[in-house]
Amino acid sequence: MLPEFLISWRYLSTKRKEKFISLISVISILGIAIGVMALIVVLAVMSGFDNDLRDKIVGNYSHITISGYAPFAESEYEAILKKVSSNSHVRGVSPFIQGQILIKEENRYFAANVRGVAPSTEGKVSKLNHYIVKGSLKSLGPNNAILGKELAAYLGLDVGSKTMIYSPNGKKYALNVVGLFSSGMYDYDMHLAFMHIKTAEEIFGLKDQVSAISVKLDDMYLADKVKKELSAALGHNYYLKTWAEANQNFFAALQLEKLTMFVILTLIVLVASFNIISTLIVMVVEKTKDIGVLKALGMSRHGIRRIFIYEGLIIGILGTVLGATGGIGLCGLLKKYQFIKLPQDIYYIDRLPVAVNMPDVAVVVVAAIAITLISTVYPASKAAGLKPVEALRYE
Repeated sequence: MLPEFLISWRYLSTKRKEKFISLISVISILGIAIGVMALIVVLAVMSGFDNDLRDKIVGNYSHITISGYAPFAESEYEAILKKVSSNSHVRGVSPFIQGQILIKEENRYFAANVRGVAPSTEGKVSKLNHYIVKGSLKSLGPNNAILGKELAAYLGLDVGSKTMIYSPNGKKYALNVVGLFSSGMYDYDMHLAFMHIKTAEEIFGLKDQVSAISVKLDDMYLADKVKKELSAALGHNYYLKTWAEANQNFFAALQLEKLTMFVILTLIVLVASFNIISTLIVMVVEKTKDIGVLKALGMSRHGIRRIFIYEGLIIGILGTVLGATGGIGLCGLLKKYQFIKLPQDIYYIDRLPVAVNMPDVAVVVVAAIAITLISTVYPASKAAGLKPVEALRYE
């Protein structure tokens, strides 16, 4: 082991008269630990929200959506289905019709998005089956509808109710409410309704046609790769959009918010690093005689510099390890016991989602140690610049 490291460790662990230095060292370690722990917990919570929102968004829609410049005829759909299904990553394909309707209930009118789906295949491309809280997807026959829970509550509807809707061309239709779904996303639950694809064909005037095709993959993160493969197979007459592209602005905002929080909370570690600077400066003053003796015995400037750099790194590493352990442990407790509850009337979930990403932890650890290393430069340089004669003049 390097003699410089042994000397720096002895300076930090001494229990003689320099108790003030030891106290400052402990405060420095705790400051780094609190900063690292705060960073890990906040990033884990934001990653949890990110994953939870991504799961809910993708649960309502497919991994890839195929559309054209005009609706597909049944014969065209069969040809597309054959080409798409031949891809090894495709696990489900289902047609749908997307449009808007106007719902009339008593004296209230409400504009809603509607998706006409095929009940036999919709469960293969979305999580609608899991989101239905009343009724079932099997009951979605002609002239039936499954409404979002929030939409149904707003209109005063429930399973078994009947409601009137108006199509874009002004025609009036009666629908039976056979189910309610709750995805956990207020926007979807308030503005989305599902109906049988044949009913949607009639409402939107698409006889034996569909407006788009949903595709589900075995891995949602392969969407960009599979999109290129399917585009090459289908040609240029079709427009393919992945789940990430459909929600690009939303996920970009989440990433920006996460980066902003990382920068802000890193300031905690930066403030704690000033404690390390003050600790080392005080120690240089206290150890002036020792530095003079070491230089007189032949230790180089670089050796003196390394002693105080090692001291700062020991403080930083101890604080970082303590903070990382505490942060990961606190995240585990939050995830297991969920003792922080969120009001559902404000947030879309009732608990604090937590997801510890080891790359995030690694970035926090590296950043904390890098800040610690930078904070040792000035005190170590001052110590290395002391001359033996000046250090020992009054001894």
